[in-house]
Amino acid sequence: MMFCSIFSDKHKKDRWQRLSGMNRKRALISETFKVKKRRNGTEKFGADSVGDGPTDIRSTLEYLMTLFPRKLFNDTLPQIVLKHQLYSIHNDKTLVDKEVNKLREQAELLMFQLGFDAEAFGLVFASDYRAKVLAGEEGKVTRATVEKFLEKVLTPSCTDLSFSKDRMLREFLFTDSEITQLVKSGVLTVRDAGSWWLSIPNSGKFTKYFIQGRKAVLGMVKKSKYSEVLKAELEERRTTTQVKFHMKYHIHDIVGAELVER
Repeated sequence: MMFCSIFSDKHKKDRWQRLSGMNRKRALISETFKVKKRRNGTEKFGADSVGDGPTDIRSTLEYLMTLFPRKLFNDTLPQIVLKHQLYSIHNDKTLVDKEVNKLREQAELLMFQLGFDAEAFGLVFASDYRAKVLAGEEGKVTRATVEKFLEKVLTPSCTDLSFSKDRMLREFLFTDSEITQLVKSGVLTVRDAGSWWLSIPNSGKFTKYFIQGRKAVLGMVKKSKYSEVLKAELEERRTTTQVKFHMKYHIHDIVGAELVER
């Protein structure tokens, strides 16, 4: 059984030293979650059938995307996974990053800077992104410009998270007016003067619900007796209105982001 807990830094250090000599299988049973970041990796969690291999990263993405609350957004958003959620299942972060980059270079996967945290990157399958974006552009005057943009960015040669004005004008051959249309449509959002982030249209509500849900779930751990709670119990907790996503979605987030540890 898994526990979630919060400890002081000294308690955290002492406990980790005791756990470090344990057999990994025993650790999976006895480790606790701590609402503190650490540099060590996390144990496997969630999709137990998923291993650490090239094809498994895609399988893990598909599993995590099943937890995305499509109905909450009237199925207008592509299914979003945070890259660090993969770390809650796969121990080898280097492998995860390598395989994610391969999928991006094959134009199968897009990555986005979500804005609320410099280390929080959203992952979306390119085909899903294209379908949702174009569906949202149906009947709008910006559709042709958006479609032109997608043809240029959904390619193996383009894995950038942001675009400079010079590149948009000289390489992609967009006009200032077309760039304005792309910002209006939501596929670009301002990064700073003269550059834009690649973005997911209408994802503001996702970010809002995600952050408030994360805070609420962490609060549940903190308020539990001895600041500990079984993983199974946390998954089955009756959630408040602050938690609109599947509980497992949030658990993979707080474990992968090392806001808790087991």
